[in-house]
Amino acid sequence: MNSESRSAALSNVSLEMRAWNIRRKALLMGEVQGQGYIGQALGVADVLAASYFHALEYRPEDPEWEGRDRFLLSIGHYAIALYAVLMEAGILPENELETYGMDDSRMPMSGMASYTPGMEITGGSLGHGLGIAVGMAMGLKRKNNPAFVFNLMSDGELGEGSTWEAVMSGVQHRLDNLICLVDFNDQQADGKSTAALAQGDELAKWRAFGWHAQRVDGNDLRAVVAAFDEARGTDHPGPRVIIFDTRMCKGVDFLETREITHFVRVESDEWAKALAKLEEGKPQ
Repeated sequence: MNSESRSAALSNVSLEMRAWNIRRKALLMGEVQGQGYIGQALGVADVLAASYFHALEYRPEDPEWEGRDRFLLSIGHYAIALYAVLMEAGILPENELETYGMDDSRMPMSGMASYTPGMEITGGSLGHGLGIAVGMAMGLKRKNNPAFVFNLMSDGELGEGSTWEAVMSGVQHRLDNLICLVDFNDQQADGKSTAALAQGDELAKWRAFGWHAQRVDGNDLRAVVAAFDEARGTDHPGPRVIIFDTRMCKGVDFLETREITHFVRVESDEWAKALAKLEEGKPQ
């Protein structure tokens, strides 16, 4: 985390602790509604921790600061995860946690830019985020703004034609300020992503189009941080992608082992158990 505008207090907490806090906040929000895309939030927490507390430039007190890096959530149903990291980063107040999914809340169950500070786009119509990111990156280039655009998308979006149109456009316009983050948890509503259209060597596909591509364990914070550093620091003349292999429900073992985790069912008495299980793995 390099921005001088951020409080020094943000830098004295480990990334492991940030990721743990993100998981905990997501579980607490899920408990409010008795549901939510908890599996994805627990799985992608390490990527979000590294994004907001290592890779991104932003000002918590000014979410619309023109010099900020843009973080786009293409997968609108991951909103519970993004709210958790926005609270952890001080962009959203933590006292709003219990309003998650309520009428008039700034945190609807699917992310909406018009409601939530720090939510750059309204996601959810899957496959559109990367195209929007390409447009934003082009706009920043034309304004000579050195900010980066990060687009978090799902492995399911690799089966969308609009994604691959955006992949080609990013190369065509030499968008070296664009970093795509793919959460590859190999789960869709109907089964495994690798049993649908996310098949074959994904790295080879992206590289064939001209992207700088990496694939790492998305639950290994050291590997995640190194991948972000390489993506920002490479002199590759075009866009960059990092594919993160993540485990659904990471940190809560009795949820990790369930067969269906895309919209994992958590019984009313299991939220407290999940929080207790997470507590057992709290970083020291």
